[in-house]
Order: sequence, then C-alpha cells, then structure tokens
Amino acid sequence: MKQRDLEAYHDFAMRRSGALYRSACLLTSGDTHLAEDLVQETLGRMYTAWKRKRCIDNPAAYAHTVLVRCFLTYKRRRSSGERPAVALPDQPAPSTDSTLKVTLLQALAQLPPLDRTVLVLRFWEDLSVEQTAEMMRTSSSAVRTRSSRALTKLRGVLGASGLAELIAR
Repeated sequence: MKQRDLEAYHDFAMRRSGALYRSACLLTSGDTHLAEDLVQETLGRMYTAWKRKRCIDNPAAYAHTVLVRCFLTYKRRRSSGERPAVALPDQPAPSTDSTLKVTLLQALAQLPPLDRTVLVLRFWEDLSVEQTAEMMRTSSSAVRTRSSRALTKLRGVLGASGLAELIAR
C-alpha cells in the first residue's frame, strides 16, 4: 500500500473508531471486550479493502456495514453463547448517572441478536428501513416486522413505567 493510502486509512480509522465502538457496544449489549474485538475486526477488513477504496463510495457506511455483519457472524458461531462468571469480585458501585444506560443495555441484552441489531440500526443509527435491510441482507418488510416485534419485546422487558422513564429523560 502506498504511503499516502496508508496515511488516509490511518486517518479514517482514527476518525471512525469511536463511532464504530459506540455502535458495537450497543449491538453487544454493553460487552465492551466483544465490542473492541468487533471494531478491530472491522478495521482489519477495512484495511484489506482500502486498496479498492475507489470502489467504495462511502467508506464510513461501508465500515458500519462490515461491523454489523461481523456482529451477526459472531452471533451465529456456537462459541458466542459462552458467558463469563456472573459474580465478579470487587465491583464498583454503579453510579446514578449511568442508570439509564445500564437499564437500556440490560433490556437490549434480553432481546435476540437480530432484534437488537434492527433496533440499534433503526433507532440509534437512525437508518431508514431500506438501509437497514441492505445492511442485514434482508427485505424491507422483514425489517419493519422485526422492528415492530422487537419494540414490543423491549416494552415488555422494560415495562410501562421503565419505558416512560427512559422517554422522559
């Protein structure tokens, strides 16, 4: 890779890694270690595709698509069901400022990966139904149906009072 292309890739990775990490954290329901792994995988794949940059119209959108596909691939693996120990020693007390974040992450964690993906793409990333369908390699009607059902599940997990509290903030 030419030095100029390498510098352009490095600049791109520095600018987009924060946004990719935030999206990955939401997709993984707050699993920061997995989110970091997904971002690294995404940036690694972007590095190999950077030579074809002229073929990529929007590198940021392409990177986001790669991130979502890496997440869905990970969730399809049998090893993705492994969980670390429930109780960890010496955990800090949760701060009151992050109560909303923790509540939302816990509620998202109870949803299946595809439902979580649809909600993050549609309502966190603010993508259209068509953009979400393209990223997930499915139809627009499937995205609409999954969005509706996922929101119903999320309302059930949060309850009416929990959802009202989230909206009020």
